[in-house]
Amino acid sequence: MADSLSPECTPLKSKYDTCFNAWFEGYLEPAVTVSSSERSAYSKEKADEFEAKCGKVWGQYRACVQKAVMEKGLGDLLQQAREENPLREPPVVQSSRRTS
Repeated sequence: MADSLSPECTPLKSKYDTCFNAWFEGYLEPAVTVSSSERSAYSKEKADEFEAKCGKVWGQYRACVQKAVMEKGLGDLLQQAREENPLREPPVVQSSRRTS
């Protein structure tokens, strides 16, 4: 595990990483058995589960990192990077399966 941007955030990062990894393992196990018609409901259920289990620590860790970014004077640089290379929605992938 790598340290966080700020030493004060590292314990929160560790706690979040542990929570996320446990949740993600549970997410992956049954995901392969879920049919496409059930996928949306399954994804919503897992998102709600993530929020209940890891949401609070994620919020705390994120706030800690954002504070560290500002304290280190990286806020403007981060904003500039976001403007120059904004995140975009991924392209929609068409299924190659044919239904008869």
